[in-house]
Amino acid sequence: MALSIPYLLTVITFLPLVGAVLVTLVPSDGTKKWLALATTGGTFLVSLLLWTNWQQGEAGMQFVEEAVWFAPLGVRYALGVDGISLFLVLLTTFLMPIAVYFSMLYVHKRIGAYMALMLLLETSMLGVFLSLDLVLFFVFFEASLIPMYFLIGEWGGQNRVYAAVKFFLYTFAGSALMVVALLIVYFSAGTFDIVALQKTPLPLAVQTWAFLAFSLAFAVKTPLFPFHTWLPDAHVQAPTAGSIILAGVLLKMGTYGFLRLAMPIFPQAAEQYGPLLGTLAVVGILYGALVALVQKDLKSLVAYSSVAHLGYVMLGVVSMNAQGVSGAVLQMVNHGLSTGALFLMVGLLYERRHTRLLSEFGGLWASVPVYTGLFLVVAMSSAGLPGLNGFVGEFTIMLGAYSYSPVFAVLAAAGVILAAWYLLTAFRKLAQGPITNPANDKANLKDLNAGELAMVLPLVLLFFVIGLFPNLFFDKINPSVEAMLATRSALIQQATAEQMPALAETVEEQ
Repeated sequence: MALSIPYLLTVITFLPLVGAVLVTLVPSDGTKKWLALATTGGTFLVSLLLWTNWQQGEAGMQFVEEAVWFAPLGVRYALGVDGISLFLVLLTTFLMPIAVYFSMLYVHKRIGAYMALMLLLETSMLGVFLSLDLVLFFVFFEASLIPMYFLIGEWGGQNRVYAAVKFFLYTFAGSALMVVALLIVYFSAGTFDIVALQKTPLPLAVQTWAFLAFSLAFAVKTPLFPFHTWLPDAHVQAPTAGSIILAGVLLKMGTYGFLRLAMPIFPQAAEQYGPLLGTLAVVGILYGALVALVQKDLKSLVAYSSVAHLGYVMLGVVSMNAQGVSGAVLQMVNHGLSTGALFLMVGLLYERRHTRLLSEFGGLWASVPVYTGLFLVVAMSSAGLPGLNGFVGEFTIMLGAYSYSPVFAVLAAAGVILAAWYLLTAFRKLAQGPITNPANDKANLKDLNAGELAMVLPLVLLFFVIGLFPNLFFDKINPSVEAMLATRSALIQQATAEQMPALAETVEEQ
């Protein structure tokens, strides 16, 4: 049995919301900044209790909290965490203080509203990963749109309004179908309980329509090719902290939705449409890498790399075997750390040079060696260098993908080569060669200071921890993944057994 720590998940989820309210009430901008940082830091420290009190080997939900919310429909306020969601919660609480601290240094306009929106965003993201009720999941899922919309639209780049509206319309349109799917599932199963639904056999017609609706919503959020076109605009126009959280956490709501809802609750439909999703994932891997290769803007390159890397996560999810799914869970975390770090490094450089064009750089190794060395480590993490975090996730996913489809695995392996190509090309243009632009001279360009190193080094440390000691994470992920797959397999076998008599009758009649 999981340890009982009263209201731990509620505290983790809503502490940022309390901080958001307090940030709007205090008068001083300096106080607002430190209060926001203290709130996110405190949330991270509280979330570590999940790790320290984790019941090793437990496959089910831990730290569960339940209360009746809307009794006539059986809607509950229900929170819980298992090995699939644990590290996504910790990823969220870990990245938020980094994003807030960067904002403290470089955001100066309407700081109170900015920090409040960041904290609201944290609550909504945590709620998605912890919800055990479909309605509650949907509420948090939709709530995340609002703060990110305003963060892009108010504090973003030159085309921020266009990017914010495009982000909102794409994600909201996909989510609108989820409401219909929620009702279809409820009237068929009579419950919104996610854990119960994962064990409930649903008619194939219900599964098909609900799976398609959920998949569209999650495909847009992931984003899965060809529903990705909002992402580069949103990333390029978002403020740096917004890009860190958008890539680091927000996109994982889509892949997590596939893993928590679409694949286990609608197993027969998932089997039917799995090859299509796998094909889109592989296309996204290759397309994202090839487009990243020709980008002239460094932030745009990182944005397209997200399309490619999340294709690996989807490939692991679609494989629906232990290696693929466990690798996908870990790779969600890896992508959040690596791509979040890439956006952080791009932001630190932009604040110095106020340009992201690769043609404006060159020779940075001589002028800012600490920055350049750390950028190379971050790039190698994203490229999947053995010994770093990206390698463990991608290699495990491809092992699972090979069992599912050798063709998909081979094509995905080509994506690894392309990733190394575009990241090393970017590094060469950025850091190597002679300094041809005086703005890049050592006299005009400052290296990272202590505060900036405090943001980057924890990320780099985790690259090595995950890369060298992956079982620290897999030991907690695997039991929940194996239990989910076993339940899903039992539902498929049950449905097959029920269909056999009807099939035999049809054959006899013919």
